[in-house]
Amino acid sequence: MRKFAIIGVGHVGAAVAFTLVTKGIADELILIDKNEGLARAEQLDLQDMQGRIETRTIIKINDYSELADADILFITAGNILAYAEKDAAGNRWAEFEYTKNIVQDIAPKVKASGFHGVAIDTMNPCDAITQYFQENTGLSRQQVFATGTFLDTARMQKVVSDQFDCDPKNVSGYVYGEHGESQFTAWSTVRVNGLDITELAKERNLNLDDLEEAARRGGWEVYSGKGYTSWAIATCAVKLSQAVLSDARAAYICSCYNEKYGTYVGQPAIIGKNGVEEVTTLPLTAEEEAKFKHSADTIKEKFQTFDKQPN
Repeated sequence: MRKFAIIGVGHVGAAVAFTLVTKGIADELILIDKNEGLARAEQLDLQDMQGRIETRTIIKINDYSELADADILFITAGNILAYAEKDAAGNRWAEFEYTKNIVQDIAPKVKASGFHGVAIDTMNPCDAITQYFQENTGLSRQQVFATGTFLDTARMQKVVSDQFDCDPKNVSGYVYGEHGESQFTAWSTVRVNGLDITELAKERNLNLDDLEEAARRGGWEVYSGKGYTSWAIATCAVKLSQAVLSDARAAYICSCYNEKYGTYVGQPAIIGKNGVEEVTTLPLTAEEEAKFKHSADTIKEKFQTFDKQPN
């Protein structure tokens, strides 16, 4: 029995739920939201479509006790409207005062439920709020991680694939650091059809900084047009969960705890049945390592202000 739970069934949570049900990934799904009417509506809508798909998922709502035997818990709660009113420019840290309060509300309930599976966070500011959730639930750092720069890496793959006219899956490599403004593409790790992109860029007289900016801009373009992002981040979250359930030991980038820098940050890791099985340390250039340290320090510095913020 593959059992999933989602806390927060707004745009992202609903997209995760839809994916789990339509692809037949979840045998059982628990939807939790402070808006009970919304949770009930999503439950009914997902149930109504099951006469037209090939699989069946049992769907329950707003019962934290159901988390006790859940394999995967997605934390997708937020307050996008309040966030937009506070900072229309899209600063993810502007969400902090809302997501911090959400974690303070749900963490004791998750802890009391006896949940002992793997938790995957999509909330913003992604890296710091994941650490906050981990510390307040008492779950291990191995069990709690976030999508982090998994989505930003996909955006980089899309932009690079457009430039080189290939499938995005033919582009490997990573965007490191904060799921935010201090992130950076580690171009030394990027390959296109197996070839080093730095060499290809020289041959084609391409500016890699322009490609990096295009990938960053694409995310804000989605947000600006829709008022939120949903499908891509939901796909990233589900992809990570599948690696856990299948014990894939797959190499993905995500936000997990970095012992060297003392914070959650986007970095490559091996994802398997226990969550983060190990962190992968790839050789970076001196410039990239400096950027990584700066990004980690940025997250850590802001994290230290969490408990000083007003509720």
